[in-house]
Amino acid sequence: MSASHAAREPRESGDTTRRLPVLQKEREGAPATGPEDQGTPPDPSEALPARAHRFWSARRVPAGIVAVVLFVVAGAFLYDIAAVRAHRDALSWRRGLARQLAERPLDDTWVLVGAGVAAALGLWLLLLALTPGLRSLLPMRPVHPDVRAGLDRDAAAQVLRDRAMEVAGVQSARVRVHRRKADVRALAHFRELDDVHDDLDTALTEAVTGLGLSRPPGLSVRVRRPGKKG
Repeated sequence: MSASHAAREPRESGDTTRRLPVLQKEREGAPATGPEDQGTPPDPSEALPARAHRFWSARRVPAGIVAVVLFVVAGAFLYDIAAVRAHRDALSWRRGLARQLAERPLDDTWVLVGAGVAAALGLWLLLLALTPGLRSLLPMRPVHPDVRAGLDRDAAAQVLRDRAMEVAGVQSARVRVHRRKADVRALAHFRELDDVHDDLDTALTEAVTGLGLSRPPGLSVRVRRPGKKG
């Protein structure tokens, strides 16, 4: 029996050696497939939101102040009520407060002032509870469903200012970045103002796009000559 024929003989029944699966690469640049291939995993970018929302502030300082005030007021009233229940006289400030509330009419000046202050504080607390806060932090475009990123306004303004200073003819630049607009004020000491303005607008538009913000601010560019000294 020849060697080539012997190589094609089937293995004996007692042989426990198994052939390992291998990846087979198809021709013409097709992806490799194998017996255990379960398909291509989904692209995580498909589940990303179209636009990122603003970051919410923890409001620790206002919440702490309100908690301390409520704790002190509630503790004082609770102590006085417990003292009355123990057959002791009520505190003088609570007796005076009860008398004032019973005797003063509703159109009294101090009653109206107190009501106005209470209403203003209530509206302030509602505003803090319903608005995100952190206005200095600009949300960036989401690149992963579990990661959120933000860019500080001052950092964004610094990037735009550095890019503006690279434009030929710009002597100095001042940039302020808001939520929806970036104000750029530049001084040009040579070249035509229109040419400097066009170059600035083009360069800063690319820079704003490169920041990766979820809501890129609009540009407001102004170019002028420096004032005469003396």
